[in-house]
Amino acid sequence: MAKAKAPRRPLESCTIKHINKTINAGDCVLMRPADQSNPQYVARIERIDADARGGNVKVLARWYYRPEESIGGRRQFHGSKELFLSDHYDVQSADTIEGKCTVHSFKSYTKLDSVGNDDFFCRFEYNSSTGAFNPDRVAVYCKCEMPYNPDDLMVQCEDCSDWFHPACIEMTAEEAKILDHFFCETCSSSGQKKLQNSHAASRPSDTKVDAKRRRR
Repeated sequence: MAKAKAPRRPLESCTIKHINKTINAGDCVLMRPADQSNPQYVARIERIDADARGGNVKVLARWYYRPEESIGGRRQFHGSKELFLSDHYDVQSADTIEGKCTVHSFKSYTKLDSVGNDDFFCRFEYNSSTGAFNPDRVAVYCKCEMPYNPDDLMVQCEDCSDWFHPACIEMTAEEAKILDHFFCETCSSSGQKKLQNSHAASRPSDTKVDAKRRRR
């Protein structure tokens, strides 16, 4: 007869001695990859438990995927710090945690004054079996009708309030950075860009009416 497994007890938190950090359920963490040449994994800790003596601490990790790890791969509009919250869970030793990080909402991330090494953002949940995303509709911008990449500079038309990539309107990034006024071709009565010196390049807000996201 097989020996029954010893019961494990849930913990509210645990201390990872080698990094001197306390981890709580709900925290986002960096975890050691199997292949040390790969970047650290990012996960959200869903549960922490230990054996009856308080040792052998394990965590239930819900993985974040990087765009290149998804079925469709990385696309032009994916930010360099973008992650997808997946439906993939694993039980891992707490000793594989190498640090804490912050996974911001997309809106919060775009409002950061500066982005640190341990700052990421997530705007999609990802089904690792089907490759489907939730939501499957997000705001698109510019003539290219692409979702917003927070790494990219964009300029806003003062009339229609749409946002444009400088390259899509035959403008250099340097020109965009010194704009005082901009009217897109559709809104400009003369059909020409109206440019004046000053600074008006910025980031779009997250309040534009949803448009269907292009499928991968």
